[in-house]
Amino acid sequence: MEFHPFMVVLTCFLTLGSLPFNVLAQWRTCQGTVAMKERAETISIEDFGGVGDGRTVNTAAFREAVYRIEHLGRPGGTLLHVPAGVWVTGAFNLTSHMTLYLAQGAVIRAVQDTRNWPLIEPLPSYGRGRELPGGRYMSLIHGSWIHDVIITGENGTIDGQGDVWWNMWRQRTLPFTRPNLIEMTHSTDVLITNVMLQNSPFWNIHPVYCSNVEVRHVTIVAPHDSPNTDGIDPDSTSNVCIEDCYISTGDDLVAIKSGWDEYGITYARSSSDITIRRVNGSSPFAGIAIGSEMSGGVQNVLVEHMNLYNMGIGIHLKTNIGRGGSIRNVTVSDVYMENVRKGVRLAGDVGDHPDNNYNPNALPVVDGVTIKNVWGVNVLQPGSIQGIENAPFTRICLSNVKLGGGGARTPWKCTDVSGAAQEVLPSPCEQLTSTSGMGSCSTPI
Repeated sequence: MEFHPFMVVLTCFLTLGSLPFNVLAQWRTCQGTVAMKERAETISIEDFGGVGDGRTVNTAAFREAVYRIEHLGRPGGTLLHVPAGVWVTGAFNLTSHMTLYLAQGAVIRAVQDTRNWPLIEPLPSYGRGRELPGGRYMSLIHGSWIHDVIITGENGTIDGQGDVWWNMWRQRTLPFTRPNLIEMTHSTDVLITNVMLQNSPFWNIHPVYCSNVEVRHVTIVAPHDSPNTDGIDPDSTSNVCIEDCYISTGDDLVAIKSGWDEYGITYARSSSDITIRRVNGSSPFAGIAIGSEMSGGVQNVLVEHMNLYNMGIGIHLKTNIGRGGSIRNVTVSDVYMENVRKGVRLAGDVGDHPDNNYNPNALPVVDGVTIKNVWGVNVLQPGSIQGIENAPFTRICLSNVKLGGGGARTPWKCTDVSGAAQEVLPSPCEQLTSTSGMGSCSTPI
């Protein structure tokens, strides 16, 4: 039988009953945040001269098809059908009231000609490209100031062919920041479902300055040594639903962001009202991360029912001096992790700066973080919570967190933190040993 990552997801789901908490008993969903719409019209990429032979470059065909959808403006929108085949293309934009539909066996594959890849302006909340000063390469599939856009199908594949970009990064020959696989900016009502993404040059799915975003039933894969191939990165984006995904990449599975130092503080757009549920996978970095770019603020985040294997860190909240902003009202619940270097890390000394103009007195606030019902097997170090001097992390609450080691038990490490803990093994650090403060946790435990 041919292996497919969805088999891993199915296996996780079928074995949940053996875990110390039963995920199936609380099968909640945020599905419907963005409605799946039937389009009034269907066109095919072949109508525009597209050839899915794995050799023909179809950039002009995709751009012409999108131009036609945008300028005819059919009531009810248009579905662009991509049949089975390998459709090589450069970067192209989507438009409003559009569905990009990948049939079974369809592969949209990025060209590897980096010399002619289009450049776009840096994000204002970052002030420069994330990797290098100046602009940045446009994502393979991009959209700006659009609404009602859907990427879906019959588990077709979007292949970034990222190895050429990864090698440029390793050799330090990149002239600009690498392209994401899918990026939407200043957009609303974005739905991505029933597709597979592989080998992104940089981050895989990056909604930034968006609202009403839903990602579900998506598989994202890249080698574990592929640099910065984050799975899903909501960035200064609100009302987000991420559910039922399998992610195995070279960086964080999901990372919530909101701008970088003085640029993010000035832009002042937070990430908020985000639900992440039933995301499974593996990575040498984190399962769920917030930051380290969080200068616009992150609040009202619910993460639950994750299964993490062969991870660097299970749960990672990261920030630094100069970030400003805040991380507030975060709940992480019902997480199983196995073969993990560190179970939980909250840190105030992570991440670089865009330039030397950041304000070292812009200290971030981390307040109201609840981590509960977490079970770990072969966890080398249970966790560390290290706040910032003069800006301690407050109301950090742990409950029913049991992280079994693969050898000698390493203790928790804590500095500049206050909160409470109950039913935590190994025993938590003394700053959290009092249960009298459990009533001040961000949510009821």
